[in-house]
Amino acid sequence: MANRHSGRARLVRGHGPDDPAAESDMAANAQAEVSPRTALDLDRLIHERIRLGIVSALAVNDSLSFSDLKALLKTTDGNLSVHARKLEDAGYIACSKHFEGRVPKTEFRLATSGRRALERYLGHMEALIHATRSA
Repeated sequence: MANRHSGRARLVRGHGPDDPAAESDMAANAQAEVSPRTALDLDRLIHERIRLGIVSALAVNDSLSFSDLKALLKTTDGNLSVHARKLEDAGYIACSKHFEGRVPKTEFRLATSGRRALERYLGHMEALIHATRSA
């Protein structure tokens, strides 16, 4: 499995000094005005738990295999397959299939549109949190 960071696949992205652009984008989004409809405006495709897990895990890894994602998210083959297909159909992730010897391997990568959608989603959630804490 390819991983931008050392060690095992990661699920949570750390926003720190190594990622100032994403941090400043999300800080700006957190300042955005939050309307009463805001909670209804969440990206429903990403908001579901397994799909959010897939997109988040792929955001911090160059790619992950089907087996890696299944273990990381503690889900079944069928559940992961259905959710990955929805993300792939939306253009949020890319799927490639190949063989290693005689064993089929499925690899997933986060597409540019998926990364943008995740950043919007995180900014939206931060704005909701900020508005709730300020109330």
